[in-house]
Amino acid sequence: MRIRLWLAAACALGMAACTTSMPGQQQAQPAPLGRSDAPAGGTCAAAGAQAVVGKAASAQVVEQARVAAGARMARVLHPGQVTTKEFDAQRLNLEVNAKGVILAARCG
Repeated sequence: MRIRLWLAAACALGMAACTTSMPGQQQAQPAPLGRSDAPAGGTCAAAGAQAVVGKAASAQVVEQARVAAGARMARVLHPGQVTTKEFDAQRLNLEVNAKGVILAARCG
C-alpha cells in the first residue's frame, strides 16, 4: 500500500514538473522566428496582409505582410507545392502564382 501511495505521489510530482507556467502566471511572448528585432507576432489576422496581394513575394514583402497580419511566421505557397494541412493560428500563408506574385493572403 505504501509503495502505491509513493508511486502515485511521484507520478503527480513528475506531471507537475512538466507544466510550463504556474496558474495565474502569464506566459512570455515567444522570440521572433526571423530577425532578432522583428516583432514576435501571435494570432494571425489576414486582413492586415491584404495590401501585399498583387506584389512580388520578396523577403521584404513577405515580412511586411507577416508584421501587418500580426502573425508569428509566414510561408509562401507555390503552385503544386506539397504543404502540411494542420491549422496554425499564428501562421500567414501567402499563395503565389508561377511568377511569384502574391494571389492571396490567408491565415492557417
